[in-house]
Amino acid sequence: MSDFTGEPHVEGRPTAGAALAQQISEGAAKRPKGKSVRALSRLLPFMGAHKSDVVMAGIFLLTATASTLGLTGAVRALVDHLTGAKVSGAAIDPWFWLLGGVAILLALSSALRYFFVTKLGERIVADLRKSAYAHILTLDPAFFLATTTGEVLSRLTTDIQIVESLLATSVSVALRNLLTLIGALVMLLVVSPHLTGLVLLIFPFVIAPLFLFGRRVRKLTASTQDQFAQAIGHAGETLDALETVQAFGGEAAGAARFGAAVEASFATSLRRMTARAIMTAAVIGLVFGGVVGVFWLGVHAGLRGDLSWGALFQFAFLSVMAASSTGALGETWGDVQKAAGAMERVSELLSAEPGISAPPNATPLPVDGAGDVKFENVTFAYPGRPDLPALSGFTLHVAPGERVALVGPSGAGKSTVLRLLLRFYDPQAGSVCVDGVNLTRADPKAVRSRMALVAQDSPLFSGSAAENIRFGRAEASLEAIRLAAKAAQADAFLDALPEGFDTPLGERARSLSGGQRQRLAIARALVRHAPILLLDEATSALDAENERLVQLALDEAMVGHTTLVIAHRLATVLKADRIVVMDGGRVVEQGTHQELTQKGGLYARLAALQFGDANA
Repeated sequence: MSDFTGEPHVEGRPTAGAALAQQISEGAAKRPKGKSVRALSRLLPFMGAHKSDVVMAGIFLLTATASTLGLTGAVRALVDHLTGAKVSGAAIDPWFWLLGGVAILLALSSALRYFFVTKLGERIVADLRKSAYAHILTLDPAFFLATTTGEVLSRLTTDIQIVESLLATSVSVALRNLLTLIGALVMLLVVSPHLTGLVLLIFPFVIAPLFLFGRRVRKLTASTQDQFAQAIGHAGETLDALETVQAFGGEAAGAARFGAAVEASFATSLRRMTARAIMTAAVIGLVFGGVVGVFWLGVHAGLRGDLSWGALFQFAFLSVMAASSTGALGETWGDVQKAAGAMERVSELLSAEPGISAPPNATPLPVDGAGDVKFENVTFAYPGRPDLPALSGFTLHVAPGERVALVGPSGAGKSTVLRLLLRFYDPQAGSVCVDGVNLTRADPKAVRSRMALVAQDSPLFSGSAAENIRFGRAEASLEAIRLAAKAAQADAFLDALPEGFDTPLGERARSLSGGQRQRLAIARALVRHAPILLLDEATSALDAENERLVQLALDEAMVGHTTLVIAHRLATVLKADRIVVMDGGRVVEQGTHQELTQKGGLYARLAALQFGDANA
């Protein structure tokens, strides 16, 4: 892509795969780590939106825990009756019935606990996903200059997936075991305070491995995620350029590079799994070793008559429950820390505020506005380049219905004019007005509703041709869609598709040629019925035949619209009411084609460079 000078266009974008690979790699390198579980409190508003599920989950958590602990009481009663002076079948049967009833209650409560806790977790994650994505769509381009697209996608997918894993599985296990541990400790104190004190002495030895290995597990987990992100980035880059890879015989090298990245990620995962396995073994070994020792003391107390055999059995069951719960909590603690770190990154997205937003008392645009555009002494520099203004003292007035072409060398600021008009950015000085309203005092959505954009490489979406055209105006009828397609010279090839306008076009409409995609993009702009039409080099990448067809569509599109054209080829320039020549972010010349070529200024030189006409 080049301007009149034949030089590369500096505002072009890299391929999607290459950009994604770079962005994911950069995002992985600066990925922050979770410092506390307080980040998970950001989920409370989402939980509060589903109070009935919270209540049901809480009820069945309590009943499941009570049933679990109640089993130990039923076992105690049964053993005490079995070891009594007179034992008969009739006397024992009721206690078995009690034991069976508690077991059934436990089964039902556990099933309902799992259902409601898991349902609540999945519902929260679904709401979180929708909220995060909807918020991302409101952020302006300046945000994506500071935060790469790959990092945003990583937080939207990987990090929310980590939170989902916690809420859908780990949190159910963790809550159940936490309540069981608390209940077991309380009942242990009731059964035998002396033996319970000995059990509590074990806890410092259990907690030690959690601190020793927990931090290492978290670091290795983060490292694994970063390495895998790099592997996925490379895969996306390779697949995006698959034809080039195959043309140069690079399949084996690409597979080897991806394989090496996957193996490096696996090696780190293996170290993480080893550390976690050691932590789990140490916790469980210490817990159950201590329980055996305490149970030995309990048996001797039973032999001395200090403790009934039923109470001893209950104490043993409660000790095992407490030990098991402690071990399970140790295993899930790593998941909680991992999810907390992920939630910190998601929270940063949710907390990001768009720099471009509607003011508190937005000025409405005139209902009958005809598309009057005015730039008054505008100075603007992109956030990443504050010392290099893209526009400097830029002034331009485009009357309603006028066709104005913007030409100039690369970096002259032509595309910046359209971005300011669409209010993707606000100028640092000067004003941009549409129909007499300063855009900084208007709602960006209202401003953009007055405009239709056709870019050089207008992105289309998966779905049918009708859906892509209707993207310009959601409420457009099928008749309006067909009229827009006809005006864009697109109806003939769309009717020739197997299912006509309803034919699926595939990802990015790649089943269409470049010229067909451009005409579909023009139809999308036309169906919008916007008074201002913005054309950003809409024909520069097309061959002569497709350019002719697209130019016919553009000529039809410009009728009755205020039109700003970033011109690359003179077919568009010749039919413009006025040509505005830009250089260094300023207007340096204005006039018709003939007037400007006769002046012998910048426009004449650019035309001469393009056509090799020394006399131009």
